[in-house]
Amino acid sequence: MEKYISILRNTQLFAGVNDNEISMILDCLQAQYGTYPKDSYVFRQGDDLHHIAVLVKGKLHIQQDDYWGNRSIIHMIDVGDMFGESYSFPNSGPILNDVVVIEDSIVLFLDVQKLLTTCSTACHFHSTVIQNLFFAISDKNRKLVQKLGHISKRSTREKLISYLSEEAKKQNSGSITIPFNRQQLADFLSVDRSAMSNELCRMRDEGLLTFQKNKFVLFAGETIVRVCFAQK
Repeated sequence: MEKYISILRNTQLFAGVNDNEISMILDCLQAQYGTYPKDSYVFRQGDDLHHIAVLVKGKLHIQQDDYWGNRSIIHMIDVGDMFGESYSFPNSGPILNDVVVIEDSIVLFLDVQKLLTTCSTACHFHSTVIQNLFFAISDKNRKLVQKLGHISKRSTREKLISYLSEEAKKQNSGSITIPFNRQQLADFLSVDRSAMSNELCRMRDEGLLTFQKNKFVLFAGETIVRVCFAQK
């Protein structure tokens, strides 16, 4: 477990906790690691969760497929991100989505009951982690609200503009990298991939953008925004 301390140190959950204290917390909570190959599942819809999970290696997607196989990507999980907390508390009910492995991954599991129960020594860093947990949940809710802002737009064009604008603002640059391929981006924005591609072509023909393969240049008055889509 010591090999992942440097990663955990930089997570929201362990903010303000030093390496030695992280090791003590992991021992106290009897933390465990799970290894998952690409295309496997960490959790499946309907599972009952009793652990908060933190990704320490790889990449995951929280996604949902409907009865006809249409897929929606709810959230992307990067190294250091926490997940599963909304369903791990008592009476939270089973998980409503799948957590799918996009790259070979390693996940840290923390027993939520042990986490919320202050140990007999009443260590201050345990209390810090509990506080961090609530801050992290609040931050995740904010990101979900941002996504709702994108997908609530009426047209595919409006959804694309909303998402790309938010990414440019978040990265504080006109040159940005998006962590989705074309199909994944369509799933994330809840649009048809063909319709999205057609809309991009119309935007190009109207002089709003140009693109070559997966590199885009968006024109907005005097501003040029370069957008690079991460493709496999």
